[in-house]
Amino acid sequence: MDTVYLDNAATTQMDPEVISAMHQSMRSNFGNPSSTHAFGRKAKAAVETARKSIASLLNVSSANIVFTSGGTEADNMAISCAVRDLGVTRIISSKIEHHAVLNCVEFLDTENKIDLQFVNLDQDGSVDLTHLESLLAEAPDSKTLVSLMHINNEIGNILDLKAVGELCQKYSAYFHSDTVQSVGHYEMDLADLPVDFIAVSAHKFHGPKGVGFLYVKSRNHLKPLIHGGSQERELRAGTESVHNIIGLQKAIEIAYTNLEEDSAYIKSLKNYFMDSLKSEIPGVRFNGLSGDLDKSTYTLVNVSIPLSASESDMMLFQLDLKGIACSKGSACQSGAQLGSFVLNEVYGEKLDYPGIRFSFSKFTTKKELDYVISTLKSLALSKAN
Repeated sequence: MDTVYLDNAATTQMDPEVISAMHQSMRSNFGNPSSTHAFGRKAKAAVETARKSIASLLNVSSANIVFTSGGTEADNMAISCAVRDLGVTRIISSKIEHHAVLNCVEFLDTENKIDLQFVNLDQDGSVDLTHLESLLAEAPDSKTLVSLMHINNEIGNILDLKAVGELCQKYSAYFHSDTVQSVGHYEMDLADLPVDFIAVSAHKFHGPKGVGFLYVKSRNHLKPLIHGGSQERELRAGTESVHNIIGLQKAIEIAYTNLEEDSAYIKSLKNYFMDSLKSEIPGVRFNGLSGDLDKSTYTLVNVSIPLSASESDMMLFQLDLKGIACSKGSACQSGAQLGSFVLNEVYGEKLDYPGIRFSFSKFTTKKELDYVISTLKSLALSKAN
């Protein structure tokens, strides 16, 4: 087997139907959406049709969808605009957020624009909701934003969005969630969820890179983060990337049309992978809640194999040489030599073996998993000996 791609949490293979839709758009829909002539009006209509389609799948108004360059911009836009335009002076987050959130809130804290507090995590890396409520209750008069991701991108833990949102409503706090790992993989009825902002990125569900959106519950009082033209109803300047937006639309439509079938298939792959590792490699451990399908996403598993840190790093290298793509964690931190900051935060000194993240998609096959399992077993045994 030449290559096996199991790093879908970093990015996914584009769906052929998405490529086809984008190709058609680039050929026949090249006008600037801000132009008033027929070419521009056609491009504008395509953008607005995409916006309406996406909004309908999430059960919200199209006015609540703001197209961005991806999840990082959407996260930064929500957090920074909440501070600048909504009077937020305190942010509650966690230390295992994606760096699009973590670096943003820490920057605002360093600039003395907010008071930053971190909610406690339990022994598996899940948010302590009791502590969250105590933090919300201790400063009832301050304008607070809670920023917590729906699904952790390294260990897969799922946050109860409704429970957190209801706590935020109880204490009149805003709620922002990075849903980059969940939209396109889970049903999301935003009319029923008490969230004010969510961030989405197309390339996590077989769409193109460089496009995503921010859901904004209420646009009142928000000002643009990027200044220029009046695009996106004056909330995000810059000529819309029409072909990318069409790709985003097509990808999310496919994802939700086939959600039941695809999720059942990927769940079966994850179960098979975990069961096989447990039977083939003594001492294997699944980190966070990634071994529990009721509390963790079906799209990834974080595995620790009984090896030292240096041996684990060599294993990643050897897996790559054998054509197997996986990771230690977030692709944004791939150059770091300190391992997963998420696992370090959750387990600290109790982290006896580094973790490796394997993430699956509808294009993953059981035959590929058999090859990976066999390779992992061979490498683990050779290191043990």
